[in-house]
Amino acid sequence: MAERWFDRRFELGLDSGALPRVLSRLRSTPDQLEAALADLTAEQLIVKPHGDWSAQENAGHLLDLEPLWYGRLEDLLAGVEELGAADLTNLKTHTAGHNDQPINTVAAEFRRERERLVDRLEALSPNELEAKALHPRLKQPMSVADLFFFVAEHDDHHLDRIAELADRG
Repeated sequence: MAERWFDRRFELGLDSGALPRVLSRLRSTPDQLEAALADLTAEQLIVKPHGDWSAQENAGHLLDLEPLWYGRLEDLLAGVEELGAADLTNLKTHTAGHNDQPINTVAAEFRRERERLVDRLEALSPNELEAKALHPRLKQPMSVADLFFFVAEHDDHHLDRIAELADRG
């Protein structure tokens, strides 16, 4: 089973030169998500083992967090000292009813939002790429590259969780 997200520690301190690799990871997540979901039956998409999120809810969670990532980017660019906090209870995902929506809708909305985010990141000036602010939970300073490395790791965490659920059949 994948390590709990909140137990993860991160080696940060990336400079803007790392951003192209990070952007490549972010850009590929919608394709990876669609591939991970493609062979799952309707039942496999929504089964919730031990009350945990289903594969479809994990996908919906990725969509739910896109506004947080975009907001944190805007925080960095605005020069704040500390990035906006996440809702650590994940209330949005718990109440969104992702299992009641067509999976293609969830995946398409995620793709649209992720493309918007990557487009925004690609448009940053070299000066904007140097912005830093403190992550509210980790209490570590993050650059743009650090923040979006963190996002890519979060994406991978949920893709791994979907794969685990698929393996359970």
